[in-house]
Amino acid sequence: MPRIAVDAMGGDCGPEVVIEGALEAAADGIDVVLYGGGIDARGLDLVETREVIAMDEKPADAVRAKPESSLVAANRAVGDGEADAIVSAGNTGAMLAAGLLHIRRLPGVMRPAIAVVIPARYGASVLIDAGANADARPEHLLQFAHMGAVFAAEVLERPRPVVRLLSIGEEPEKGNQLTLEAHELLAEDPALDFQGNTEARQLLRFAGDVIVCDGFTGNVALKLLEGTIAEVLDALREEVASTTRGKLGGLLIRHAARGMRARLDPETYGGAYLLGLRGLSVIAHGNSSAKAIANAVRLAARGVEHGVVDRLAHRVPDRVASARPAS
Repeated sequence: MPRIAVDAMGGDCGPEVVIEGALEAAADGIDVVLYGGGIDARGLDLVETREVIAMDEKPADAVRAKPESSLVAANRAVGDGEADAIVSAGNTGAMLAAGLLHIRRLPGVMRPAIAVVIPARYGASVLIDAGANADARPEHLLQFAHMGAVFAAEVLERPRPVVRLLSIGEEPEKGNQLTLEAHELLAEDPALDFQGNTEARQLLRFAGDVIVCDGFTGNVALKLLEGTIAEVLDALREEVASTTRGKLGGLLIRHAARGMRARLDPETYGGAYLLGLRGLSVIAHGNSSAKAIANAVRLAARGVEHGVVDRLAHRVPDRVASARPAS
């Protein structure tokens, strides 16, 4: 069973919520070890740490200044082979910095990328990059496509993932210079089932198995989707509860409404993979509930069991060598 290192001190809701989620995942048989200080591990393995990286600290500075923090220690455990994956709801930038320092990039990987599952209406999609690289080059997007394809194949069980490029129009000539050049690289790669551009309005319907973009665009799209889903569901609930007729109607659609909420809830997957490292790193939302933490741990364990890192190591470098700029 995979051993998952959980940063108990990361996130906005406090270690009690993280521990509750870790316990829920451990009940499934997952080997969980907590990293933190001054906490009751409630029977789980605990590695005591002395420092905490706050959400508002500068990532690289914090990682260097606080080597004994829970976040850094958990990343170091993965890099040293003491754990198979890390889960943290803490500072995303610090997770990236600590991962690069202690877990290190896979050979041939230019930049790690955040891959997050989008709960689309007609099947989940992988959005990559969702925030690790605000600036990117076309060859980076090609590499993201291959990493996303491995994710889709191994975690979402899509044997031949359809790859689409997020742009401002479906036509190949639409987009900025980055998307135009990335489109050309993606279309020329025979190992990808690339089916052209897609627009953001298709993301919640189903735009493809893998949606590729730079981290700035991906993060804006992701947060817009999450905010829209939350606001629509909350508004619907308030509207139903505002009148007697609405309450009666709510009873009739309660089962369907619960199903829709469950399908669209970002907590269903709990977190996002930081792909391109020598070990698995799962980044959870800062405001993750215990349910989200449990699902993030399950996501990490599933990635280890499916050998996502090994598959990336065998596929990505070979496929992108020709796309690298001459030195």
